[in-house]
Amino acid sequence: MAALSKLFRGLFAPRQDPDVALERALVAFLDPAAEPLELVRRLVASLRPQGRGDSGDSGHVERHARLLQRLEDDAELRAAVIGHLVHFVASRRLMTFFTDSGILPGTGFFSEWWRILGNRILPEVPDERRLKDCLHIIYERSDDWRWLEQIPPELGERFWALLAPSRELRRVDWRAIQEQMLDAVLLLAHRVSGLGVESELMRASPGFDDDRPRFIALSAEALDFANGLRAALDDPEQPGDDGSQLLVIADQCLDTLQRIRKRALTVGTSLHLTYILTRSEQSLRRLHELVAILTAAGTSTGRHAAFDAWAEFAGAALLAENRRNSLRYYLSQLSSLLAVRITENAAHSGEHYICETNADYGAMWRSAAGAGVLIGGMALLKIFTAGLHAPLFVEAFLFSMIYGLGFVVIFLLGMTVATKQPAMTAQTLAGLLGDLKPNRSADLERMVDVVAAVSRSQLAAIAGNVMVALPVAIALGAGLGALFGTPVISTEKGAHLLGDLDLLSWALPHAAIAGFYLFLSGLITGYFDNQAAYADVGQRIARLRWLKHLAGEARAARVGSYIQEHLGGIMGNFLFGCMLGSTGVIGTILGLPLDIRHIAFSSANLGYALVGFQFELPLQAVFWAALGIAAIGLTNLAVSFALALRTALGARRIQFGHWGLLLRAIGRRFRRQPRSFLLPPRPAVDTAPGG
Repeated sequence: MAALSKLFRGLFAPRQDPDVALERALVAFLDPAAEPLELVRRLVASLRPQGRGDSGDSGHVERHARLLQRLEDDAELRAAVIGHLVHFVASRRLMTFFTDSGILPGTGFFSEWWRILGNRILPEVPDERRLKDCLHIIYERSDDWRWLEQIPPELGERFWALLAPSRELRRVDWRAIQEQMLDAVLLLAHRVSGLGVESELMRASPGFDDDRPRFIALSAEALDFANGLRAALDDPEQPGDDGSQLLVIADQCLDTLQRIRKRALTVGTSLHLTYILTRSEQSLRRLHELVAILTAAGTSTGRHAAFDAWAEFAGAALLAENRRNSLRYYLSQLSSLLAVRITENAAHSGEHYICETNADYGAMWRSAAGAGVLIGGMALLKIFTAGLHAPLFVEAFLFSMIYGLGFVVIFLLGMTVATKQPAMTAQTLAGLLGDLKPNRSADLERMVDVVAAVSRSQLAAIAGNVMVALPVAIALGAGLGALFGTPVISTEKGAHLLGDLDLLSWALPHAAIAGFYLFLSGLITGYFDNQAAYADVGQRIARLRWLKHLAGEARAARVGSYIQEHLGGIMGNFLFGCMLGSTGVIGTILGLPLDIRHIAFSSANLGYALVGFQFELPLQAVFWAALGIAAIGLTNLAVSFALALRTALGARRIQFGHWGLLLRAIGRRFRRQPRSFLLPPRPAVDTAPGG
């Protein structure tokens, strides 16, 4: 009973006051026999936000300030804390902290992915002899980086200022620490020098052979730097290497990598290339930081400058190490180049969906109307296929082929599906938002012009799809019924089609699923466009022997060029169709209410429902179904556009904070010129004399 009573008291006891916990953690440092690792862990625990409310305000920041003030006021406590901290750092192995914390590992993308996922199931066992592993014991929560980021830099500077003049530092084996730093510099330099024989870089940069000597020289220069600094440490009278030549070569290597990164935005990239570039750039920046720390200690400013350099490095490395097992952070380090390349491809496609002139507007209507004709036929094929009551796998395959091949035909014929636009035009808008300067009225007006053009383009595409798919469906249903002498759409099927458009059913959630697929199809299109360019798919197809034998070299080259230019659109549309066609069957297998609703197909289904009811539906039912189609379309567009815009802004690392200003400018334009959001501008009238 006593044990049970103690357990309940522990569970329901009031939370300890953070200030009391901080004071107890500080007092524990006065014990010279205490374990430094446990002391540091308890101190960090007392500084950590105690709850959601605390993390939302400045409670932990204030405790950091009180901690520093307490150390500044109490010399005995300050000496005890610094003594334990210095002993803690000096007694650990620092090599992996210098070379690996905040740097992608050399195991590769998927190996690290699986390590992070595996660590969620079975946590790694830390080695307390290594500082890098001790950080995971001290900062034991995976989200500690969130509150650490909120600590003002000046508080960190005050802490290192307290540490620098301590007598404890004079007893530290600085030579051992400096030796580990020098070994880290050598390791980082050798790691980057190995890129001189990396085939992926040679492939990505035709002129890489000219840059290879600087990578080879980096390793040799790092060895000279380490030997020179070691000689200076052995003989203080001997001048040491200031690292300037090493940093020049490191900067040249970094320039080469950044040039390859910029070229990849144009010619395409791969996951492996992105991984290599990111890891190598991180290694070169770390080499810069370590050289700055090592050389600062030998300058006239002494170790204070070294501590300033150390403070900046240690803070960034600590945050990165705490996020080492964060899958989101890991992906964010690699997503930038690949995501920008993919979204840039989508942006180029998006420009074709924006109507600036009357000619563009007319072309949009015609292309959308052509797609409406094919969509009306695809919807009927799907209805016939559903009537076969085939096994689920066969049904999913047939649905996917109807949608997928149909969308590919629409794409290859240059036709437009309205809901494909937002995923493309959002990328174009994101690029414009990144260049927008709100304080310049011309930039703002240009942005409003593009928004108006996107609006009228989208409305034209929707109207072209819906206004053609609906009558085509009615004509096909009625015509085939008259041809065969029997209704092709039964009343029961018509009721089912009508029920799918009911706003009170699952119509809108299913429309949101379709909107998500539309967003994914935009990324798929960009991804395969990137792969086609990066892998030279066109030239490789042109080299196929059997194709050259059948069509000749010239035609084989044209076939390869055509496929390379259209591969993204083909795969994006085909896989989009497969997603639409298989979702309902997957929902049936899983027992979940999964399905899709697409505005163009919904309008065609309304036409077939009218045929099934022999056009005897009440006007109220037709109106309610039309309202459902409008809501489905709005959901399709809103979900795909919002996701695509968010992804494009994130890929470009754009943080646009002037939405209110932009929305007010759009509102002013809509009040003054509402027509511009619906129709293209009227052509200018020549008012010259005699005109």
